[in-house]
Amino acid sequence: MQELHRAILQAMPASKLWFLDGKDDKGKIVSNPNIGYGSYTIKYADGTTREFYQIGLSANKTGISVYILGLNDKAYLNKTYGKKIGKASVTGYCIKFKTLKDINIEILEAAIRFGFKAQNEKGGLMK
Repeated sequence: MQELHRAILQAMPASKLWFLDGKDDKGKIVSNPNIGYGSYTIKYADGTTREFYQIGLSANKTGISVYILGLNDKAYLNKTYGKKIGKASVTGYCIKFKTLKDINIEILEAAIRFGFKAQNEKGGLMK
């Protein structure tokens, strides 16, 4: 986790850090604790908005998840990085793996850099 933390900070050194305990406003556990990096505005269908992180990092009993949020093309991560990243599950916004030894860290770093760049090019507003 520390190595990934350093890699993300290298990709975006001035990014806002988020530390989430996994609980909602009512104190109910809704996710694993996670660290977020960067900031963008989520715009919901009803017109409301919310600030949230661009890249997330979370660990659990089965491994590590890296979240790359706000991408318009939900197939992009898997198409672009899925075959090259190693032993990982790649979905529309999440790359899951057991340990760093299982993946090509350079490919993961490229996906993270892409996530930051994609948000910055959209002006921070998810469509």
